[in-house]
Amino acid sequence: MSDNRKYYYLKLKENYFDDDSIVLLESMQDGVLYSNILLKLYLKSLKHGGRLQLDEDIPYTAQMIATITRQQIGTVERALQIFLKLGLVEVLDSGTFYMSNIELLIGQSSTEAERKRAARLQNKALSAPRTNGGHLSDIRPPEIELEKEIEIKREIEKGHPAHAYGRYQNVFLTDGELADLQASFPTVWGQYIEKLSEYMASTGKRYQSHVATIRRWAGEDAKKAAPPSRNRDYSVKEDETV
Repeated sequence: MSDNRKYYYLKLKENYFDDDSIVLLESMQDGVLYSNILLKLYLKSLKHGGRLQLDEDIPYTAQMIATITRQQIGTVERALQIFLKLGLVEVLDSGTFYMSNIELLIGQSSTEAERKRAARLQNKALSAPRTNGGHLSDIRPPEIELEKEIEIKREIEKGHPAHAYGRYQNVFLTDGELADLQASFPTVWGQYIEKLSEYMASTGKRYQSHVATIRRWAGEDAKKAAPPSRNRDYSVKEDETV
């Protein structure tokens, strides 16, 4: 019987521990301990899109974090204060702790997909052909079951790179997309970027195209603000009551 439960994972780059914030964190007294707590919090927040919550209604408190990380409450409180100062953790309007940049680290798959992936990689390793350059040909992963999984650092529009925008640095636009928004919405383009950034951070939702989402929101707002048509028929129909 297949197991299709969802399992979340971190996608850490090889230079994760070379990031300035992590280097500064680990240079402090008990810094390695704080770094360990940070990784545990990233993992605990994955299924809620970066929010530290027990479920949809109950956010984690410092005492709860101390319990799940198996650390002293004083250690956790000091760690949280340092995380806030370094921008590694933020506090949302609801009071919930939010793990900054979590969108860059989230992946998702099922155990069934992982078994297929392991089997296919093993078969590829046994019989993988070589390319003209003498290297093993690219091993493509299987059709991993994903739920709204996207590549955040994407290359689109003929290789033009996307850059991060918004308060939480989770809205990704190419230079062309940004210029298009600025031309289409010269006075409010920045407001829509921030609106999308905060919405994604608070709900954990992700979108395939951020520019398309902003344009859709702007279009809906424009329709709501549009005055009624002058050609509208205001006469009372026979089946209407006055």
